[in-house]
Order: sequence, then structure tokens, then C-alpha cells
Amino acid sequence: MKPSFEDLMHELVIRKIRPSHQRIKILEYLMEHPCHPTVDQIFNDLQKEIPTLSKSTVYNTLTSFMEAQLVRVITIEENETRYDIITHNHGHFKCDSCGAIYDFKINIDDFTAGELSGFQIYDKNVYFKGICPKCLYK
Repeated sequence: MKPSFEDLMHELVIRKIRPSHQRIKILEYLMEHPCHPTVDQIFNDLQKEIPTLSKSTVYNTLTSFMEAQLVRVITIEENETRYDIITHNHGHFKCDSCGAIYDFKINIDDFTAGELSGFQIYDKNVYFKGICPKCLYK
């Protein structure tokens, strides 16, 4: 279901982010494309609709969203940063053939690492890589 303009604006307001047209469109894009897009994907897709959009606006908006815990960064590859609208802990699988990234449920909080006793952990990620069924059975 497509989020309404009012819902998107409200989400930004409650997170203390000024709801400009460009911020609302970026949030709408993330909600409608939960495919873990990169800045370039967001910029290229939205620039068709918003010709005045700059790549730095996309970067700055995503930084604001991260600080407000509205999105989280996933770095399943060292050379690319992707953005995930789903902020609760879950795992990611990246297909080495088609590049698609899939979410999967995993209780990351059940993992313990005795060697980190006394450490403050504020981010947990689980990344798997391999070949997805679509590519495996082509």
C-alpha cells in the first residue's frame, strides 16, 4: 500500500525532520522500493520527477534519516552503501549473480559473544552471500 503524503509528512515531523518536498519524495521512494537502494539509484530514479534534485540533497537527507533512525545503512559490499527502510534487526542475503539483496528473519539478539563482555554494542548485522534460487535454477 502506497503511503499517503500526510503519513510521510507526519513520519518526518515526529522524527523532528523538516518535511520538504524532496525529503518526502525520498522517504516515499524508500518505502515503495524496499530493495536496499544506493544513493545513485535513488538520485537517478527521482531526478526524472524532480529535475532540481541534487545528489548531495539525497546524501544529506539519508544522513538525516539515519540520525533519526528512520533508515539504516547496510554495507554488504565494501564498495557500496545501501539504505534499508526496515530498521529492526534482520539479516541480508546478496546474490553474487544478479546482485539482488533479500531480507531474512533472524534473531540477532540471541547471538552472544563472550569476548565482547563489557562492550557497548549499538549495531548488529548478519550478511550472507551466495546464489539466489532464481539464478541457481536458470
